[in-house]
Amino acid sequence: MRVIARLAAALALAAAAPATPPAPPPAPEVSVVRDGESWTADYRFGRSAPAWAFLHSGLARADKKPWRPRSWTVVTKGVRLERRGWYDILVAERGDVPDRVRIRFTPSTLDLEADYDPALRFSNGAVALFTDQFDVTPLSSAAAAERLPVDLDQVPLEGDATRASFRDRGGKVLHAGRRKTVATMQNGRSYVLFGSAGIAETRDIATILDPALPAWLSAELGASTPRLLAHYAALLGPRSGTRPMLMATWGGPTPGVTSMGGSVLPGLVLMAFEGQRVVARSEAARNYVLWFIAHESAHFWLGQTVDYDSASHAWMTEGGADLLAVRALAALDPAYDPRVRLDDAIAKCVALASGKAVNSANRRSEHDAYYACGAVFGLVAEAVANRARPGSGFAGFWRALIEANRADRVVGQSEWLAALTQASRDPSLAADIRRMAEIGVADPARLIASLFRRAGVAHATGGDKGITLK
Repeated sequence: MRVIARLAAALALAAAAPATPPAPPPAPEVSVVRDGESWTADYRFGRSAPAWAFLHSGLARADKKPWRPRSWTVVTKGVRLERRGWYDILVAERGDVPDRVRIRFTPSTLDLEADYDPALRFSNGAVALFTDQFDVTPLSSAAAAERLPVDLDQVPLEGDATRASFRDRGGKVLHAGRRKTVATMQNGRSYVLFGSAGIAETRDIATILDPALPAWLSAELGASTPRLLAHYAALLGPRSGTRPMLMATWGGPTPGVTSMGGSVLPGLVLMAFEGQRVVARSEAARNYVLWFIAHESAHFWLGQTVDYDSASHAWMTEGGADLLAVRALAALDPAYDPRVRLDDAIAKCVALASGKAVNSANRRSEHDAYYACGAVFGLVAEAVANRARPGSGFAGFWRALIEANRADRVVGQSEWLAALTQASRDPSLAADIRRMAEIGVADPARLIASLFRRAGVAHATGGDKGITLK
């Protein structure tokens, strides 16, 4: 009886003990290898799923079409690449996608909407790959991809992020400023460089410039980038992170083209130049290049030191970087007239926000609304900041937001609007901007003129040009 009693007690204790939580699923893995002219991505998923979605699936800016079908080929039989909703997916023709899948690809240098270019190609053959283009997440079905939100930061992820490794059979790769036999990461949000490239280093920045880049462009990048970084630091306070790196590529002297693309990742500024019109230095080309450098440099603060809370609120950082850039250029070059670009932003905002919410611009592939309307909203914030604290300007408005959010590194739309109300003592300004951002208005020109009048933005209305700054 004593044995039976002990056994019963043991069983009771076992039943009362908390159940051991199930082990988390293994992270998917991908090995990216360059072997001469051949590029492969070998996946090992580590779990069963009928489909896998590529998290970075932006459309090509030129034709609004997916870029992967033009440069990726699935080698593994029974698996195909297709587009569902906002995402490219791997789907099994029957049952689940095999645990191991091989893809051959040609690095794509297409300029993407609201996403990082998959690859940057240098004239000497070096190639930089965006690391997170290979990130995947499992789906319960191919149709489930159509229910995924367009905003990447709202996609529900299962398990750990993809573990990616990058290797070049011809030598070492460059990542985060260091040469490595294999670069391995999760949530890398960076670029890995394959091939040779010289690094020029100063106290403020390390640069990798395409050897074919026009000489005046190389000189301007080398001189202006540190100067702009110092200017922003004085206005906005210290930025987060270590010394940044700049990569700049040259697409060639294409006739009739003036093309500049760029983006910022943690510790990395990316720039791509192309076109006959920027081969020789001119005042117009120099102003365009300087504004481009100024916009991208501003993202070390608006985008890295702090970031938005949702991609649909990108007007805060993109429009903010635009306005900071024109103000920086005006401060550094008295001959520069910021009204030209800002008047253009007002006109674009009116056109892109007529009857449409600014926050949903990414669903319409109208990302320019974030830049244009964000700059317009920034002009309102700048005016009220100057009234509250003369001379503080838009940089002062943002500096307060940065200092208040250094811990969590996120500025939400509600926080931005609350700061506007605090500076203006007029809640109607924030209410009207929120309405324009979240709902849309039938006549944005009329509302913008009203915002400018109440905030104290000097402007004129009427005529062919609509609203213009004085």
